[in-house]
Amino acid sequence: MARQESVRPRRSAQSANSTFKDTVAVKAIRSLTSDALRTRIMRNNRASGNQSTELRLIELMSEARISGWRRHSMLFGRPDFVFPKARVAVFVDGCFWHGCSCKRTPTANSAFWVQKVLTNRSRDRRVSRILRDRGWQVIRIWEHQLKKNPRRVLLRIARSVGTLLEIDRLA
Repeated sequence: MARQESVRPRRSAQSANSTFKDTVAVKAIRSLTSDALRTRIMRNNRASGNQSTELRLIELMSEARISGWRRHSMLFGRPDFVFPKARVAVFVDGCFWHGCSCKRTPTANSAFWVQKVLTNRSRDRRVSRILRDRGWQVIRIWEHQLKKNPRRVLLRIARSVGTLLEIDRLA
């Protein structure tokens, strides 16, 4: 069977130019649409927690035999861990999202990121103040503290909840 080739009519320079303009316009619309769509998607993303850091803290507390904590509490500010009997709320703050000095602000769209981090930090202070006013002790742990010095983090938590630790097990 012989292969048929499609024959396209030649375009004039004018029609080629208008096609180019149309293509640029379509790309601009697609770009705007994708940016708007991307913005909507990102706005609707709600954190379900710092999974890796929370799981690491669970592992450490289990090894140290620190018990009595609960996750997914409906307490104001949604702490990562709550010790209801001791009235201790533990937040594990991600270094990037909460403005730790160990992370730099992205250079792309920096005004947005600076405002975002300032808003997060302001909310953190407000939540901590309200919980303290309600009789809770608030512990805030930076993500890098959990990675670099987990023993110190566990000692802070144990001291707050009144748990005696076997220090040798934490080495």
